[in-house]
Amino acid sequence: MGEKKKQLGRDKVSRLVNWGHWFAFINGIFAMIIGNRYIETVGYPDTWIGWGYLSISTIGHFSFLAFIVYLITLFPLTIIMPYSRILRGVAATIASLSLYVLLYDTIIYDDYGLHLSPFSFDLAWTDLNAILHGTSYIIAPLAIIAIELTLANFLWKRIDKIQRKNWGNKVVAFVGICFVSSHLIHIWADAADVTQITRFDDTYPLSYPATARSFMESHGIESNTARHARSNNIEGLTYPIEPLQCHQQQQSNVLMITVDGLRADLINAKTMPFLTQYAAKNQDFTNHLSGGNEYASGMFSLLYGLQGSYMDAYDLTNTPPLLSQTLVKSGYKLALFTDKHTEVIDKSPAIFKQFKHYISDDAQQSSANNDLASVAHFEQWQPKQTAPWFALVNLTAPESYDTPAGFWGIETVKPNTPLKPAQKVLFNQYRQSINFIDQQLAQLVKAQPADTIIIITGVSGKVFTSNANEAKNNLSPANVKVPLIIHWPDGAASRINYRTSHYGLVPTLMTKLLGCTNPSTDYSAGRSLLQPNSQNWVYVGDNRIFAIYQKQEITVIDRHGKYRIYDNHYLHQLDKRLSGPDLIQVMRESRRLYQH
Repeated sequence: MGEKKKQLGRDKVSRLVNWGHWFAFINGIFAMIIGNRYIETVGYPDTWIGWGYLSISTIGHFSFLAFIVYLITLFPLTIIMPYSRILRGVAATIASLSLYVLLYDTIIYDDYGLHLSPFSFDLAWTDLNAILHGTSYIIAPLAIIAIELTLANFLWKRIDKIQRKNWGNKVVAFVGICFVSSHLIHIWADAADVTQITRFDDTYPLSYPATARSFMESHGIESNTARHARSNNIEGLTYPIEPLQCHQQQQSNVLMITVDGLRADLINAKTMPFLTQYAAKNQDFTNHLSGGNEYASGMFSLLYGLQGSYMDAYDLTNTPPLLSQTLVKSGYKLALFTDKHTEVIDKSPAIFKQFKHYISDDAQQSSANNDLASVAHFEQWQPKQTAPWFALVNLTAPESYDTPAGFWGIETVKPNTPLKPAQKVLFNQYRQSINFIDQQLAQLVKAQPADTIIIITGVSGKVFTSNANEAKNNLSPANVKVPLIIHWPDGAASRINYRTSHYGLVPTLMTKLLGCTNPSTDYSAGRSLLQPNSQNWVYVGDNRIFAIYQKQEITVIDRHGKYRIYDNHYLHQLDKRLSGPDLIQVMRESRRLYQH
């Protein structure tokens, strides 16, 4: 009798386990239906390869998530408490809560381009009224719990009949094949740079598709995607939002000089005497921020005038900046003078597409020697020009603390702020490097006629460290605050103290140089540099990590939604919480060009 009772108990548990598997599988289908909202946000595939991958990836991913939820929650309860009535109610509650979370995540993703995280949850809580509009947020939960209770009872009454059909193994095999195949296909797509597949990498929550990067790097192979930072490559970007209306009155030549790693706080009469004097005689923006802390994001913000969140936008892959497009249409010749910078070309392949390239590549890999060559290339190129021109001369020595062999620099000084011994060495070597750059600036600028528009700025700032990863993750003012000096023909000297950023240069040139009458919001995240900006924040960084500079604080956020808040001196504020309204504007700006 006791053995028979045990057998009945085992049969009951087995029946509950079978019921739980089917309940989880059907909820996986419900999750796929809700998950369709993610695809509506990022844009549907336009090739059969994209549709094929997306189909098997969706089936594999959401079925796997549903099974994991079952395994963690219902399966232990089935063993501990094998009572069908209780389990059906608990299962319906757990499934409903899981679908509520998924549904809420689709809303957050559609509004901010982020999945649920501490950052996005705090942000959404602040903006709850705008997100949960209408009555759908009341009706949907009631409908879901009703469906789940009905499903739980329906399956329990028919579980024996379903089991007799022997569908279970076939369903498991089918889902397993979809799950494994989606990862294998993604490995191939990652290696071959098939963007119709890889653009969906971050679309679904808790999705971590297998990549070829670690394998390829360990074997010394590098693909384009091995260097890319993934993002929500959403199609349907409207750039510009409205066609440009430009009526150019005059065609002034433009010389833009950008310097990698040029800190604003170290420009003084001892280190950069020429630039200090030149700034005093022209328009000097003393509170200027780059759009990034690296070359790629800094240059992107300077030429596109868009936040780094757009850097990997699928529709910008072959779309040059509107600034260069409009210059070419106006008859300008565009030229780029720099050393090899593969990073920005990989992340924004069209950024220099309309420029003629003059690349310096010193055999000794000396940035300073490359800068000398870039200056020489420009001086050879300029006299030959018969049409108006726009030249971008990029100098790179400060980024690697480099100077030419035999350079006679300036005396060392004590830093104004406390530095570690190794940092003190880098500090004074950096001063030598920017003193060398100062001499190149003098040579370039003094040769220009007074009617040339001259722009001098840093691509990004510079922190004193030899650790590349530390520099990439540092979004302090030292790494993003740069000088900006502009010489306008017949312009008066002025010192501008309100905060400006790289995003403002494109609107300034589009309106003042090219006569465009569109509002800057049609094509840029910035506003004209020539008047104070009403925005209380500046976005600095890319999709991997970025900072929001506000008046009294700096919020640094990584791609997983973890955030830290600092004061203006970049000291961590342990008791600070997110400042919602400005951050909501920031996240919506990162989606604005997709919503037209």
